[in-house]
Amino acid sequence: MSTAVGEPQDPALTVHLNGSGGHIKGWVVVDTLVDGLAMGGTRMTTGVTEEEVAGLARDMTEKFTLAGLRIGGAKAGIVADATNSGGAGRDEVFRTFGRTVKPLLHGGIHLGIDMGVTPADRAVFFEEAKYDPRYRLGAPDMPIDWRTYYEPLIDATGHGVGVAAVTALEASGRTGPARVVVQGFGAVGRAVARFLEERGHTVVGVADVRGTISADRLPVAGLVAATDRFGAVDRSRLPQDVKLSGEPDAWLDVDADILILAAQKYAINAENAHRLRAGLVVEGANLASSAAAKEKVAASGAALVPGVIANIGGAASAALAVTRVVPFGLEAAARKAWVFDWVGDRVRQNTRDLLEIAASRAGDPLPELLAARRKER
Repeated sequence: MSTAVGEPQDPALTVHLNGSGGHIKGWVVVDTLVDGLAMGGTRMTTGVTEEEVAGLARDMTEKFTLAGLRIGGAKAGIVADATNSGGAGRDEVFRTFGRTVKPLLHGGIHLGIDMGVTPADRAVFFEEAKYDPRYRLGAPDMPIDWRTYYEPLIDATGHGVGVAAVTALEASGRTGPARVVVQGFGAVGRAVARFLEERGHTVVGVADVRGTISADRLPVAGLVAATDRFGAVDRSRLPQDVKLSGEPDAWLDVDADILILAAQKYAINAENAHRLRAGLVVEGANLASSAAAKEKVAASGAALVPGVIANIGGAASAALAVTRVVPFGLEAAARKAWVFDWVGDRVRQNTRDLLEIAASRAGDPLPELLAARRKER
C-alpha cells in the first residue's frame, strides 16, 4: 500500500544504531514512505545528532516531493570522525554499519553517501549487507551495477545548484557576469565553481576548513587541482595575489553577487546573517541556513534558493534509478546527459516557481510550492 507524502509531525520510522558484531552510534530516520520505499544519504561526523538526521530526512521528503519522484525521504547518521577514521578502522565502522542496517536496505530503505562518507565507504557497507540496488522485489532489475550508473553522476548536485543560481539571476533580470563566493570546496562546491565559471561568471572567494581565499578572480582549475578529497585547499599552491583569512565566516564579507553554501549545516545563522553582502544565496548543502537566518536574508532583500530545490542532483540521480525511471537502455554518455537534463529541468522550474511566489507575497514561499507539487503528484 502506498503512503502519500504529506507533512507528518513525526517520522515514519526511527532506528537507533548500536552496532551488530561491533559498536557504532547512530540513527536511521525514515521521514516518509512512498510505495514502501524511502532513501537518503549517510552522514558521518563527530557531532551528528538524531535531531539533525531527522531534519535531513525531512529535507529528503521535500526534495522528492518537489521533484515529483515517488519515493520517501530518509537519512542515516554515524557519530565518528570522518577525517581521522582511516584504513582498517574506517572499514570496520562501515562493515558494522552494513550489518546493522541490512534489514533496512533489503526492506526498501536505500542509503547512500553524504558528508563524511565516500563511494568507497558505501561499497563496504553494501558488500557487508549483501545489498545490490540492481535487484528489488516487485521492480525490474537494473541492467548495470550501481557503481557504473552512479559514479559518472558525481557532479549532478553541483550541476543542479549551478542551474538554480543561473535561473535566479535570470529571474532578477541580470544579464552580465556575476561575482561568486563558494563556501565549502568539496565535490559540490568544486562542481558549482566550474559550472558558473564556464558560463562567464567570476569566482572571487572560496572557503574551506582552513579559512577563506579571495581575489578579484580565482582560477577554478588551479584551486581544484590543489584541493584534497576532503575539500581542503593546499595554500602553498595558490597564486601570490590571493588574500587569506582565518577569521570565522570571512566568506560572508567578500564582495559578491552570489553566495553558494556548500558545506556545513547552518552556515548562515541568526548570529552572522547581518554580514551577508551577496544579493543571492543558493544552498548547495543540506540545512545550510537556519530558519532565523532565512528570515533575516529575506528581510534584507536578498533572494535565497533552498537546498530542497537546488541541491537535489545526487539524491534525484539515485532515486531515478531506485524507482527505475532512468532509461537504462541508453549508452553511458547519453544516460548521463539524460539524468543531468532531468535534474536541470526540475531545478529550473522549481526555482522559477519559488521566486514567482516570493515576488507575489510576503513570507516563506516554500510551503505554497510544496503544497502545489503534492497536488500534482
